[in-house]
Amino acid sequence: MPKLLACCPHPHDRPASILNRTEDYPMTAPHTRRHFLQTSSLVAAGALAGSQAQARNEKTAGPSLEGRIFKALKGGRQNGESPLDFFKRLKGLGFDGVESGNAGEADAYAAASRETGVMFHGMVCGWHWGTRLSSPDEATRAKGLKMMEQNIRDTHRLGGSAVLLVPGRVSGADETHDHVWHRSIAEVRKVLPLASRLGVRILIETVWNGFCESPEKFRDYLDEFENPWVGAYFDIGNMQKFAPAEEWIHTLGPRTVKLDVKDWGKKNGFCRLGEGDVNWDKLRAALKDVGFSGWATREGSDKSLEDTSALIDQLVVGKAA
Repeated sequence: MPKLLACCPHPHDRPASILNRTEDYPMTAPHTRRHFLQTSSLVAAGALAGSQAQARNEKTAGPSLEGRIFKALKGGRQNGESPLDFFKRLKGLGFDGVESGNAGEADAYAAASRETGVMFHGMVCGWHWGTRLSSPDEATRAKGLKMMEQNIRDTHRLGGSAVLLVPGRVSGADETHDHVWHRSIAEVRKVLPLASRLGVRILIETVWNGFCESPEKFRDYLDEFENPWVGAYFDIGNMQKFAPAEEWIHTLGPRTVKLDVKDWGKKNGFCRLGEGDVNWDKLRAALKDVGFSGWATREGSDKSLEDTSALIDQLVVGKAA
């Protein structure tokens, strides 16, 4: 037997003459060779699995917002479908809620929510394009105001937390950016006592209406209200046209209360989520930076509702594939 060193804490500390001698450390025994091969296979398999996982998660390299984002659809209730059946279907697809409802069926919606956990979370003021709060016609603005009051009451009755409002549209000399700014603020302020009493927020969305097309202008418009019951309903895809979505999120900060989930690209316009110009990793990072937690509602369509649910998980929530 050759004489070994009394203490060799690391292989590199051993003399080369010892490390290179095989008779003292035989690899010829079957069980030893088998162990070596098995270990090598496990290392190789682990490396392969790691590279595959990395490839799968390339689109979700940013932070995860799991537990902070709640998935919803704008609608989708089928003819003849009860609120309970609708909510069961949404739950089966992985959605947490919906942004539409019939106030006349408020009790049925409440019962469906209790049974499934799926929620009605808000309502869109569907009249806001044709009956604009920025209209030069005072009667038109008054009509819009009454409809918004009803939307707020219906949302409260259904258990929702906010109404989505497009405040107006820049259309010409009698409806300029300045007109939209001041007229809409004056009208919205009239309903704030009702909104605050019922606990329903008024969330402003800008959607290619010629108004507040920079993050800073939108921020300043919201701040003009000086009221916590007014906030932003940020449309990811719509505003990507004017500045990267993450810039809007950072500038608006805590003013953003809910998200409309859309993708948009210079080459393909509105498209399936993940196929436009939105950088979803940077978007999630921005949302995390500002402490966002709330509803993310898909407006538009993908390959299927199953596809939409999976894409929101991957791109908005940041779940691993």
